[in-house]
Formats: sequence, structure tokens, C-alpha cells
Amino acid sequence: MNIGIVCYPTFGGSGVVATELGKALAAKGHKVHFITYQQPVRLDIFSENIFYHEVKVSDYPLFDYQPYELVLTSKLVDVVKFEKLDLLHVHYAIPHASAAYMAQHILKSEGINIPFVTTLHGTDITLVGKDSSFAPVITFAINESNAVTAVSESLKQDTLEHFNIKRDIEVIPNFICLDHYNSNGSISELKQSLAPNNESLLVHVSNFRKVKRTEDVIKIFDLVRKQIPAKLLMVGDGPERHHLEELCRELDTCHLVKFLGKVKDTERILAASDLFILPSESESFGLAALEAMAAKTPVISTNTGGIPEVNKNGISGYLSNVGDVNSMAQNALKILSDDATLEKFKKGAYQQAKKFDINNILPLYEKLYERIIS
Repeated sequence: MNIGIVCYPTFGGSGVVATELGKALAAKGHKVHFITYQQPVRLDIFSENIFYHEVKVSDYPLFDYQPYELVLTSKLVDVVKFEKLDLLHVHYAIPHASAAYMAQHILKSEGINIPFVTTLHGTDITLVGKDSSFAPVITFAINESNAVTAVSESLKQDTLEHFNIKRDIEVIPNFICLDHYNSNGSISELKQSLAPNNESLLVHVSNFRKVKRTEDVIKIFDLVRKQIPAKLLMVGDGPERHHLEELCRELDTCHLVKFLGKVKDTERILAASDLFILPSESESFGLAALEAMAAKTPVISTNTGGIPEVNKNGISGYLSNVGDVNSMAQNALKILSDDATLEKFKKGAYQQAKKFDINNILPLYEKLYERIIS
């Protein structure tokens, strides 16, 4: 198949999933064309069967805000026509689904039929999508897609609840490439450098937005470190970082907390860690938790959204109510209480992650593509 993938090229979950899906499709012999305004952070454009088409938005003084949706639409028309694509797969509803719809109808006027799949990832529905100014467009674009998928059952139900959807939504979960996590390499050396006195190593990865409740991460760690020797790695960056650094000073934990900033390759950091903390207020899936589990790192998380579909309580980690810092700290201490318990949860986390391996999920997308093309 000759497939066009539209996504955001940033560190966010939807862009990562779209990129890894495209790479896996290319590895199976499909031709994959990424269409976005910047090369995705995890994309190697020199890989076989992978192509990148930049959406270039001109800086024209008439516009206070550049019309990306219209430029994207024109680019989709161009790529479909000249690369002879079989279908488009757009990730994140805003504005990709509506752009695909417009491109589809422009091409239809020229005798070209191009179906498109829309994959809903989370904040396009649960956060941005709830803005009433977007609702009519999102509803229309979802209903007019040739197929729609959601990354969790929770997100599917949110979509049906908040929008007037008159079509089926298929749940195809997010995934990880387990092969990326099977090389131990110099993990022991990394762990030794990060925790030289054999401290327990806790980690959090996110974009440091309020919805991630990163302040809770610091508070949970503070309770844990008062009971056992521990250190915390904060991977990522975002609007909450300055506040988090101030909180560390207030709690006198600056010498135990390391802010690593944005890291492209998090696999080694996760593998070197003992516990992953995800206290989010809302998660449509919890891809960061799955990535931790793939690295054999158990997860302490909230029980919101799609997280319980990924993190199984008492097996791959523990679930707590949003904001219950004491419960999450107690659960962390349970797992870190002794080596045997930690090892049991590490194995449980990995076994749970195996269910979401790309080799299990990729055929679901291929089957969907074949159905809408035919």
C-alpha cells in the first residue's frame, strides 16, 4: 500500500505513535509518506520506503495567524496526486481530519478517490475538542471520515458522550516496539551513575503541563525519600518546570531531583529506573506508562481515563485516585520494599506491555486500511 500519514511532528504521544506506526509499515514493505510542517522527531527519512513532505506556511503580512489547515489541504492534494497514494491516515482530529476531508473532495472533483482514516488520540477530544468553537468541525470531520479509531475504550466513550457521532469508532490501542527495549547495553553503568549509593530511582516523563499534575510527582517522591534512600528523574519540559524547581527548594529535595529536559531516546533512562510515576488528571491512554512497562519498570498511576486499560493494579503497578498523593507514595513503597517484590512487578509490567507490542497492533491497522481501500 501507498500510505500518507499526517501528524504533529513533536514529542507528544500522537506524533510518536504516528511515526512509529509509519516506520513499522515501511519495514513491512508499504510506502509511507509523512506530511507535516516539520520532520517528526523520531523519523529517519533515509529509511527505505519512507518519504517526508514538508507543509510550508508562508509568512504573509495579511494574516495574523497563518492558515495552516488550508496549506495542509493543498499539500495533501499535491502529494495524493503525484505520489498516487492509496489512502490518508490522519492523527489528531484538529485540524488534520477537516483538512483531509477538504482534500478528499477537491480530489474527487478531479476524478480521484482517496479514503482517509482519522485516529483520535486524547486531548483533541477531551481538552481542545470540548471548546465549543471547534465542536461543529470536529463532529463533521469525524462523521465524514471513512474510518475512525480511538486509542482506548475510554476515549471512544468520551467522544461519543461529547459529540454527536453517527458512525462506528474502532478501538485500536497505542503500542510500543518491544525490540527497542530489549538491549540492556550499559544500563547497569547508567544506573550506577544516577544512583551511586544504590538508591531507588523514580522517574517521570511528560510535557509538564497542569493536566499531568507534575507537582504531585514531587510530593510523592518527597514522601518516599523520607522512608527509603531515593532519587527522582524528571524527563521533559513545559510550563510547570519553574514551579517544580521552586517546590524542590521548598522541600529541600533539589540534591535528589534531576531535571533532564527533553530527551529523544528515553528507553535507557526508563530501563535504569525502578519506578515510573504518572499522577495525571486525565490520560486517554497513558503511552508514557506503557513505554516504562516495556522497559520493565512498574508504574504508579492514577485510575483515570484509559490508564486502567494499560496499567493493571497489583500486576504492573498500582492505581490510585487523582490527587491521592499519600496512596501513591504508599504504593511506591510497597513495590520498592524489597528486591523480590520489585522484581515481581518488573516482570508483571513487561508481561502487560507485551500485549501492546507493535506486532500485535500493526495487523489491525493493515486490515482496516485494506477494508476502506476496497
